[in-house]
Amino acid sequence: MPTDSPDFRQRLQTLLPRIETPRLLLRLPRSEDFERYTQLHADAEAVRFIGGALLRAPAWRKFLQMPGAWMVQGYAMFSVIDKASGLWLGQCGPWQPEGWPGTEVGWAFHRDAWGKGFAFEGAVATIDWAFAELGWNEVIHSINPDNLASQALARRLGSVNRGPGRLPPPHEDVAIEIWGQSRAQWLGNRGRFAG
Repeated sequence: MPTDSPDFRQRLQTLLPRIETPRLLLRLPRSEDFERYTQLHADAEAVRFIGGALLRAPAWRKFLQMPGAWMVQGYAMFSVIDKASGLWLGQCGPWQPEGWPGTEVGWAFHRDAWGKGFAFEGAVATIDWAFAELGWNEVIHSINPDNLASQALARRLGSVNRGPGRLPPPHEDVAIEIWGQSRAQWLGNRGRFAG
């Protein structure tokens, strides 16, 4: 069966991880996600804490990081899809490139998805998945000290600020704080969340 056929892609999708929450479908990135991904990465305010705005060609290269990590590591951030509209909202999930300061669950959402609880819903689901499927013992979130929205989300998830951290080159000069919690802490915190 040719790898570019719809039947092959449909069969492959049944084998790949996916998570459903009441409002969200979390699945591996697909090429049709790229237009909204490009919009996210062209929005300087939306990406000011994750490297800044990108033109279309560099955004494509960055977009390919997640599918590549899925193929090589067996995990990466999921594409987050609104089940009601089918709209790509952002990405969320496990992330640990070479030299990373820990086993991270991160997020980045399109501006029109802000303030609706989608990041929280996706983060809860992907933290559950990382502990259950990847066997992680802790999760961290690498957050810029000025990123108040991500700090509020980390706090709502039960993570605490562990202090300054350091990313690997070429991002070693980017200011971050490491927020996180252990598996045991998550199990205690998880009881506060429905679902």
